[in-house]
Amino acid sequence: MYRIAADGSPSQIWSSHEDIVYALAFDSQNRLLAGTGNRGHVFAISGLDEFSDLLKAPASQITGLASAPGGALYAASSNLGKILVLGPGPETVGSYESDVFDAKIFSRWGRVEYRGVGNVELLARSGNVDNPDRNWSSWKKVDLAKEAEMGVPAARYAQWKAVLHSGGTKPAVEGVTLNYLPKNVAPEIEDVSVQVGVRYQPLPKSVGPALGTDVSGSAGVHFESPVPSMHDRDAIGVKWNAHDDNDDQLVYSLYYRGDGETRWLLLKDNLTDKAYSFDASLLPDGGYTVKVVASDAPSHSPGEALTAEKVSHRFEVDTTPPRIENLTASVEGAQIHVHFRAGDGFSTIKRAEYSVDASDWRYVEPVGQLSDAKVEDYDFKVALDAVKDAASEHVVVVRAFDKYDNMGAAKTVLRGK
Repeated sequence: MYRIAADGSPSQIWSSHEDIVYALAFDSQNRLLAGTGNRGHVFAISGLDEFSDLLKAPASQITGLASAPGGALYAASSNLGKILVLGPGPETVGSYESDVFDAKIFSRWGRVEYRGVGNVELLARSGNVDNPDRNWSSWKKVDLAKEAEMGVPAARYAQWKAVLHSGGTKPAVEGVTLNYLPKNVAPEIEDVSVQVGVRYQPLPKSVGPALGTDVSGSAGVHFESPVPSMHDRDAIGVKWNAHDDNDDQLVYSLYYRGDGETRWLLLKDNLTDKAYSFDASLLPDGGYTVKVVASDAPSHSPGEALTAEKVSHRFEVDTTPPRIENLTASVEGAQIHVHFRAGDGFSTIKRAEYSVDASDWRYVEPVGQLSDAKVEDYDFKVALDAVKDAASEHVVVVRAFDKYDNMGAAKTVLRGK
């Protein structure tokens, strides 16, 4: 809403992110009144960002304002359609209801901190749905003189109401704070991923207080930097996502278990980052799963902490290269006849190659052509033309790769005649 000066220059005097203005009028005191929706409020605007919440109508929108006899105003509403009269004089009793406060979690409501002057009554109520007209507790008066607790049932939502009575001192409410204790709930781990060949770098520890909950009760904004990583074929990286609805500080423990085993073995505890990597050589070749356990112990007294856990998908570790056995090479006429066997204790043989006299590596098929077993036999011949000199000494080198690109090699020497 803007005020336009006599010279035509505008200046903003009021704005709202929740209300839409449908009607404007001036009252008998020359205050600007704004009829709004969709909460059915009438605001009296007295200056730059200075306004009073005069009325909450039993309807969704105030769509029209018009003069009434005696300095009063008529207010027309929609949803439901009604005609209301705003009297020119002050009322002896007025009330104000706060917005419904959402604690996000089922909570126990404690003491009220109140600041104000004059004859003011404070009431409170609570419920477990966001609509206070559905199965909420009744309004309960708060004893402000004794700084007593609200006395409302534990619930997720709460609301307070101030009833202002006229008297020698003009009543005013300056601030109301509701203290509450959310029920502790266990952390949640959304997913756990394991990557073989990835190493994560520890994040630098931040200095200063951790972000918590602001005065409105909503969780503070947390910015989590991505964990830096690098390729390292000798490492295994574990990464997970977790959160806590209480915004508690979490600590993590990491366990592993091999195929066919029943006992989880501790790999690392007291982790604060959501990623960890370790040397693959710590685990014998085989299939494994890891388990992440999250605990909110840093934010609770001993015995009050809750935990959650999640198990990763199965992954395989293979750091042992294939074995080259029975490598033989002989000259047969105009060819070199080569035979060898490649075997791996855990994974299948992926491919094999050979080189003669440091020539380029060349692929060679296994005897059965399909490389799909942990042991493969190779038998092939190399034309002497390819090695240029049939009478000299020759070096034959073979190598084999398993499923995880571990490489084993061997060589043999053919002596010239």
